[in-house]
Amino acid sequence: MNEHPSPLRVGLVQFQPRKARVGDNLEALAHRIREAGPDHDILVFPETALSGYFLQGGVVEAARTAGEVARGLGVPPAGAPDVVVGFYERWRRRLYNSAAWLTPGEAAWEIVHVHRKMFLPTYGVFDEARFVEAGTSLQSFDTRFGRVGMMICEELWHSLPGTILALGGAELMVVVSASPARDLSPEEGGRPANLARWERLARSAAEEHGIYVVVSQLVGSEGGKLFAGGSLAVGPDGKVLARGPLMEEAVIPAVLHGLHLDRARAEAPLLADLEQMLPHLEESLVDARMGGRDTRIAPPLEGKGDAAPLVPSDSACLELDLPLVEEALLRFIRDEVVKRRGFQKVVVGVSGGVDSAVAVALACRALGPENVHGFRLPYATSSPESLEHAQIILDHTGAQAHTIEISGAVDAYVERYEPDVTPQRKGNLMARLRAVTLFDQSAKLHALPLGTGNKSERLLGYYTWHADDSPPINPLGDLFKTQVWALARYLGIPSEIVEKPATADLVKGVTDEDELGIGYLQADPILYWLVRGFHAADLIQSGFDPDHVRLVEARLNSTHWKRELPTVALLSSSAIGEFYLRPVDY
Repeated sequence: MNEHPSPLRVGLVQFQPRKARVGDNLEALAHRIREAGPDHDILVFPETALSGYFLQGGVVEAARTAGEVARGLGVPPAGAPDVVVGFYERWRRRLYNSAAWLTPGEAAWEIVHVHRKMFLPTYGVFDEARFVEAGTSLQSFDTRFGRVGMMICEELWHSLPGTILALGGAELMVVVSASPARDLSPEEGGRPANLARWERLARSAAEEHGIYVVVSQLVGSEGGKLFAGGSLAVGPDGKVLARGPLMEEAVIPAVLHGLHLDRARAEAPLLADLEQMLPHLEESLVDARMGGRDTRIAPPLEGKGDAAPLVPSDSACLELDLPLVEEALLRFIRDEVVKRRGFQKVVVGVSGGVDSAVAVALACRALGPENVHGFRLPYATSSPESLEHAQIILDHTGAQAHTIEISGAVDAYVERYEPDVTPQRKGNLMARLRAVTLFDQSAKLHALPLGTGNKSERLLGYYTWHADDSPPINPLGDLFKTQVWALARYLGIPSEIVEKPATADLVKGVTDEDELGIGYLQADPILYWLVRGFHAADLIQSGFDPDHVRLVEARLNSTHWKRELPTVALLSSSAIGEFYLRPVDY
């Protein structure tokens, strides 16, 4: 940064790109640059701002050279800022996740520097290394505003890249990111847990090296993966200077003063200390690398203490930041229904249970009750209480109410073809006919079917395949049943719906607990830890009931097939979903 006292004005642009529409996104970026005008020195757009992040094999089509990006932004307007853009790059006939620093020339944008992402996450929801190659270099560089360094997303999660940039003279570290929101617990001050960690990392890097750190985050839903925003700017003393809003597009201004760099480094000369010890650390680094190749088998890290619980055996792990959950789910519904698929309305099957009640309530808040069509679809043996409760939630939310009796259609099939049908088969018939009816009504109303299944049912396989799970979007599918109950209470769902025993109402008088052999209050904490990689023995050691653990584990392990698309015989090197990969919202 310049040594004179003029402050550097940075704008962090939280941006929601149109998926894979590179030309449209370039136009949108150019528009935002014109809007920023001379009021900003630098505009920072997020990682993959030109296409969206989750492209899978679509990276091949969306990748552009840095020159194409520069030309696509058109002629720089008068007083234009420098611009940082995250994009999928085609360079030397290879594909990268890159960030380009552009500066305005007289008639065109000029490329100052391109950084290619080195750390490619390939875990959890990420599979980046399958579709792009890793960059192999990292360096600070000069701009008209001073010396800076760039990083992309996970690179900030490692300490060494930031150290290299600071040692290279960077006084500003620019990070572009696309970090999907996850773990919305009440412990993180109204933010997803990953954003809370982003803040800790940015503050630590800034304070350790005495530099400014700015992070620009993507926003919006991509196939259900929610980018929450929360961009931030941190000063060289580790204090947060600016923080972006959650779940919405915005330009977050941050003013950076060069004099604060001098003050921070005088108070904590950590970078100078590092530079002094660098020759010795370089030798140690070589030694560490050599030690990493040691083929001797070291003993595992363990002591001599008695076995202790590995996880808590209560339900505290299931607690949520409910206002944040509501905000995320409303954004999810708006993005996936309206922005991604072009619908204005949804249809929902309303059973009288808590799941469909919460789905209707969320849809009405997201889209307006006039755009939510709730369908009661009773069979002759359906509980009168279920019909009554379904009507209560429709009246409570103001959703458009419909009732279609399915008894005649089910009975006609049974009486003519299957008079000896079992209760279970008949229940599945009812569930699938309800799904058929909802999809037909969706075509009639030009409305998208909205799912209501919760995570507990999905993990336990407790639903009718190609019925309850068939709607194309589902706001509740990553919430355990007990979390749905908590959200229902927060949303003000009438108590008679929330407090009654859970039942599919397919077989008269039979509850979920009757069929599963365990209640959700007991099953959900077990499921929570099992899907996080703990073993049944770990949970039993931690105090969970052994019979409950074995029952839940058996159901979880025997129902993976219900959570996947139909199995197709793979006969080619272009099999859909195996070789030919495109995300659902591509």
